[in-house]
Amino acid sequence: MTIASVAEMVAVAKAEITVLSMEEVLRATVEDRALLVDLREAEELIQAGRIPGAIHVPRGMLEFRADPASPWHDPRLATDRTLILFCAAAWRSALAVKTLRDMGIDDVAEMAGGFQTWAAAGYPVEKETDPQPSR
Repeated sequence: MTIASVAEMVAVAKAEITVLSMEEVLRATVEDRALLVDLREAEELIQAGRIPGAIHVPRGMLEFRADPASPWHDPRLATDRTLILFCAAAWRSALAVKTLRDMGIDDVAEMAGGFQTWAAAGYPVEKETDPQPSR
């Protein structure tokens, strides 16, 4: 099957991944069953803020940070908690969840709607002045 657009790629990914509601994400983080992973670029965090407790792993480095054999591996991603990925509007995160699943990481999900929906719903957001990526 040939995919002609990024919108089609996202739709295919979303059909194959777990997508959690904001309420499910909040509950999982409060119960310490999940680790939030912010895939946005550093500039996006500075401009819009961040979700408290989320770690920042830019989308372009995710596979390298997730792979234990990579020299850029981030041990925080090797957890028994569910990895819940998000970006601004839940497009990059859909592709990223599918990619991690393809890499054999099964306990991974996407946050529905992304950061924009989280912030618009009034969930906690803190200002970011200097995001610290995973390395």
